[in-house]
Amino acid sequence: MKILIVEDEAGISNFLKQGLEEEGYIVFVAADGLTGLETVKKETPDLILLDWMLPKLTGLEVCEAIRTYDKKTPILFLTAKDTVQETIDGLRAGANDYIKKPFSFEELLERIKIHFRNDTKTDVLTLGTISINPLSHQVFVGDKEVMLTQKEYDLLKYLVERKGTVCTRNSIIEDVWDIHFEYDTGVIDVFINAIRKKLNLSKDVELLKTIRGVGYIANEN
Repeated sequence: MKILIVEDEAGISNFLKQGLEEEGYIVFVAADGLTGLETVKKETPDLILLDWMLPKLTGLEVCEAIRTYDKKTPILFLTAKDTVQETIDGLRAGANDYIKKPFSFEELLERIKIHFRNDTKTDVLTLGTISINPLSHQVFVGDKEVMLTQKEYDLLKYLVERKGTVCTRNSIIEDVWDIHFEYDTGVIDVFINAIRKKLNLSKDVELLKTIRGVGYIANEN
């Protein structure tokens, strides 16, 4: 599961990132509201931890902007603001929860777990007869489960989440492998071929199509 932390105090965000990654979550960090909003659109996190007082855009503005197109992803405000009116403003903007600073990591962790249990964002991703359950990390072709490695799963999910959009080799290496320097992107071919083989996709089936010199696209057309 992916969590985005939007927090301008590096000490807090680094502490939360380390703790959450130790719990097995994939964590992204943004230090201002504008970057946070851009990261939401790029990474599609499963839960957002949002500070109220942020540079460029306030947490309230970020929350309101997200809710114009995403009604489901849980948003938890982390803030020292605790008046009744401020709490009401946050909830009206679309927040799901409100945790006052300072807070214990254990309490935050339990609240995150509760929201994941109650989260209605459990839509199965589909590509033709292929289906992906993001919560259980299961992949099916029809009613038959297909066992993928973690990186194969991450790559397939990445492409299907962006169905209909060409994903460049550089973006795949950066986002799936988390490599942000010059690297041989030929490794992607190896994983794509392995995925195709496990999903029993013949070369004439273009659900996972190679765009020569550019990258790949998950496409049902």
